Amino acid sequence: MTTPESGASVAKSGQGRRIDALAVLSFVLLAFWVTARLWVDPRNGVRDNRTDQAQFEWMMAHGARVVTDFAYPFTSDRMNVPDVVNLMANTSVLFVSLPLTPITLWAGPRWSFLVFLTLGLAATGVSWYFLLSRVVVKSRGPAWLGAAFCAFAPAMISHANSHPNIVSQYVVPLIIWRTLRLAEPGRWLRNGVLLGLVIVWQAFLNLEILLMTAIGLGVVVLALALGRPALRSAARPFAAGLGVAAAVAGALLAYPLWVQFFGPGAYSGLSTLIRGYSTDLAAYVAWSRESVAGDARGSEPLVKNATEENAFFGWPLVILVIALVWWLRRNAVVLGLAAVGLVFALFSLGREIRYDGRDTGIPGPWAALENLPVLHSVVPTRWSLALTPIIGVLLAFGADRARRLAVRQPDARDQIRFATVTVLAMALLPILPTPLPAKRLDPTPTFVTSGAWRPYVAGGRSIVTLPLPDTTYAVPLRWSAETRLDMPLARGYFLYPDTRPGGDRIALFTAPPRPTSTFFETVRRTDAVPPITPQDRVAAVDDLRYWRAGAVILDPRLPQADALRRAMTELSGITPRRTGGVWLWDVRPLVE
Repeated sequence: MTTPESGASVAKSGQGRRIDALAVLSFVLLAFWVTARLWVDPRNGVRDNRTDQAQFEWMMAHGARVVTDFAYPFTSDRMNVPDVVNLMANTSVLFVSLPLTPITLWAGPRWSFLVFLTLGLAATGVSWYFLLSRVVVKSRGPAWLGAAFCAFAPAMISHANSHPNIVSQYVVPLIIWRTLRLAEPGRWLRNGVLLGLVIVWQAFLNLEILLMTAIGLGVVVLALALGRPALRSAARPFAAGLGVAAAVAGALLAYPLWVQFFGPGAYSGLSTLIRGYSTDLAAYVAWSRESVAGDARGSEPLVKNATEENAFFGWPLVILVIALVWWLRRNAVVLGLAAVGLVFALFSLGREIRYDGRDTGIPGPWAALENLPVLHSVVPTRWSLALTPIIGVLLAFGADRARRLAVRQPDARDQIRFATVTVLAMALLPILPTPLPAKRLDPTPTFVTSGAWRPYVAGGRSIVTLPLPDTTYAVPLRWSAETRLDMPLARGYFLYPDTRPGGDRIALFTAPPRPTSTFFETVRRTDAVPPITPQDRVAAVDDLRYWRAGAVILDPRLPQADALRRAMTELSGITPRRTGGVWLWDVRPLVE
């Protein structure tokens, strides 16, 4: 027999499930809103970062190749012939590319990339929502607010410009949840194993996010231990579970990390230029170009590129966050989050603080840390990206405190709700996301799609593209991805050690330059053919032999195509022919 109390409980439970379903649906719709221009026209690509999109499409094709051809997962010889690319050091995203293999094979790597990007945003919102609503604030409305910010804040929309591995932060709440569960008595082994497994999951998505999560979570746990003495009794099961998690993660990641740091193609830190990418102090109160209140003219002087707008919270939100920390200062978690946020904000300023696009000459705290092992591979501005989930959790705490205050003071309920909505609207409406800008991609030449390149790669040869692919021209990676990596490329776009004398194995964004790659980079940059010497011709033959070149191809749609065609013809002495939408030089007789 159903009592009135049990019936009310069932009704409340059913209402809660409906709210959860609506929350999940809202995150999916928001993710499709952000990526809408990429879905409505299959010929579109991300406008502001097509090189990284091409790289991730190549990574999706690699994952499919691991499944279908049992290819070695951690390095690949399908780019940078005759050497290999260390994929562990290049964000191989195997835990996404492997399960998305059916989409890659059926619809192509572009669609699996788009699914990765869209579902990564949606899943991040869903994961944060359930953590906040079940563990942190235990209230659905404030949890939705905090989760929406964690998934769709300006920094996340900025990285949605072809950084799906960074916007896919849905494992971070799982790591937090499993870490908090370590305090349960009697379940240290089970909880430790589960935490170790989710750590491994995140490691194959993005190690940078894992590092920031570990540091931030460590500070918050310490704050909890200091601020809530009753929790100290859980120190023993917590420590035991943490040890199990470290053992499980260490055992499963030992070999992949060995490949990353010591295997072929491993490098020793990022270049000084990249390590100089910092967050401009003025960016914290500015508006992102992909937000309602922002535009490119306002943000461009403050960032290196459109994908690194890691702060851009706007001054109303900055003021609100400071006020929330003061209002909730008796909460140990809030104080821990505030401490972590302050440290991350200081780290993000880099080795020298910049303000409004100008160097101030004031050294930042990062200058003392940037050369340390592991940290020398972190881009400083990414520390400000880690502020997004911190602020999201603070917003959830603040909204929940206001909700409870309204419940306790029914006479002032309407005023409290009005004030809460007004303050949140002022802080958050200006930074609402807009759809990512898209740009029509050139169709892949039929020389590639038809398989006409296959005779030229027989016997382990490669295809050389003009210009050779690098950080400014990664279109050949998309072509190779569409062949399921059957078409191997000379050089490419990837992180690779500088093996030249004095290079110290610092990461480059392609293989170390060779005379011919430098020659064609000059042609592309100047749109002119420099004087060609006999030494240039000898070096070209040597380089083509090094790359095991079977053919050289050029896309005639490139702005510098005429200069590149004349340069290759004069350099090689071979007259090209137009076929399948490309200029083709058959260099097999030359290199043999």
